[in-house]
Amino acid sequence: MARAILLIIDSFGIGALPDAAQYGDEGANTALSICSHVSALQWPWLKRLGLGNCASLLGHDLPGCEPVKQPMASYGVMAERSPGKDTTTGHWELAGLPLEKPFTTFPPDFPSFPEELTEALKAETGYDILGNCSASGTVIIEELGQRHLNGEGLIVYTSADSVLQIAAHNDIVSIEELYTICEKARKICDAYHIGRVIARPFTGKPGEFVRTRQRKDFSMLPTGPTILDHLKQNNVETIAIGKIGDIFSEQGISTSYHDAENRACLDRTLDELKKQAGHNQFLFVNLVDTDMYFGHRRDIDGYYRAICEIDAAIPEIIGHLAGEDLLLISADHGCDPGFKGTDHTREYVPLLSYSNEYAALNLGVRSSFCDAAQSLAAFFSLSPIKQGHSFY
Repeated sequence: MARAILLIIDSFGIGALPDAAQYGDEGANTALSICSHVSALQWPWLKRLGLGNCASLLGHDLPGCEPVKQPMASYGVMAERSPGKDTTTGHWELAGLPLEKPFTTFPPDFPSFPEELTEALKAETGYDILGNCSASGTVIIEELGQRHLNGEGLIVYTSADSVLQIAAHNDIVSIEELYTICEKARKICDAYHIGRVIARPFTGKPGEFVRTRQRKDFSMLPTGPTILDHLKQNNVETIAIGKIGDIFSEQGISTSYHDAENRACLDRTLDELKKQAGHNQFLFVNLVDTDMYFGHRRDIDGYYRAICEIDAAIPEIIGHLAGEDLLLISADHGCDPGFKGTDHTREYVPLLSYSNEYAALNLGVRSSFCDAAQSLAAFFSLSPIKQGHSFY
């Protein structure tokens, strides 16, 4: 029996990609912004694994998380080959499915979405639409929440990513109905090559609106096979934790746990590792708090504390690894909390690869996130997938 875990710290970039200026992200560096802001950094396990060594490959040091002479893990950084900087693009490429054509994005100002799309959405759902622009979710809910409560329509908005988000108050639209609305929107959005439709339920009253944990992402179906399909077809149990199941529309997944927030996802990961499965397993885990609660809100202190919580869980995760079991730690894009705006940032992502049985190596600067998927195929002694170069 062999197990591999791919732990994605959502949006934990480590330096702007060479083409970052095309996205308005020149100079972005999520990890560096956090480390430079905190006076006494407390990420001992990420430091021991070699996070600082990853940064050194790009020519900079992380204050408080400098390179170590003998890192516990093999270390590197990966460049995103696909155009874009969103969740779906990053995760699909990590799973061996790069995009050649970017997902569709929309202008920030009203009206963001094409009239044909909004008319179809109104016809299918029976609701009028408020918003129809790019916005911070918490801000637009506060601005339009009263009108929504008055029965004027759903709050529909986008961002710099390829998303159509639908916000509704639980007292006006039940969770079940909101999910049904988003399923209808998903079918409409397929024709426009929109990466995700996101349900954004909220509660409360004007001035005190709160988004709930019942957010749900409705992604496009993957446009081809991923490492999840390859593993599952070859008798490797694939376990999705967090929003992974939503990102891949449950394709190639044996068991999907839709746990919300990092603590629940870390606990679920540990619970799964404690089990004696008796067969090969792959755990694909997304830790979303860093992005959703802190990156987009440009909350450096909150982002730092979220990484501290992840760091504190690492020794227990490692303690459950046996033999050649493999732990990979990476990210899907950046979301620099010290940068301008509120959107994702186009960055390299760190790569840490730990096993009890292998010495740490310099994995260098990798040209695609697909290398993670190809390495997983090699780890499980399977035939190579089409994309990526194995570092295993």
